[in-house]
Amino acid sequence: MEVMKAVKGRRAVRKFKDKKIPKEHLLKILEAGIWAPSGSNIQPWEFILITQEPTIEKIKLISPGLFGNPTALIICCINKKRAEKGGRAGENTALMDVSMAAQNMMLMAYSLGIGSCPIVSFNKIALKELLNIPKDVEPILMISFGYPEFWPKPPKRRPLKEVVYVEEYGKHLE
Repeated sequence: MEVMKAVKGRRAVRKFKDKKIPKEHLLKILEAGIWAPSGSNIQPWEFILITQEPTIEKIKLISPGLFGNPTALIICCINKKRAEKGGRAGENTALMDVSMAAQNMMLMAYSLGIGSCPIVSFNKIALKELLNIPKDVEPILMISFGYPEFWPKPPKRRPLKEVVYVEEYGKHLE
């Protein structure tokens, strides 16, 4: 798939069909995540793949931002010990690294015809307890996956000339 087509086509999907995602597609999605850029190649990410419906239902109880009935979830976490290798900027860099990994995974999912939705509205403490996540690992983002009932229309975007400045702030792109 052409990259710009994937970038423009990927949407936050919240209504999914009752259809399982093949394991090989889930592995491709996860592999796309580990190929994200990483500051100093620290790779602070850790991912928890959830495909069992009872576990997804329990996670829904503590995640007000999780809509629909996804057939898979990926919990994106930061390994704090690895992030410490980045020094003072380690925590912020780790957050960016995991965010880029999440975008890679959502783009790969879209290229496979799978919808996704990033979710930050969940109870981290309850999720850590439910999934036995150790204290040095912090869940920061959850992504729901499934085959979409429909692809939402894209929202309007601010034009480049409004958000891009050339050489210095205030000099708009023409």
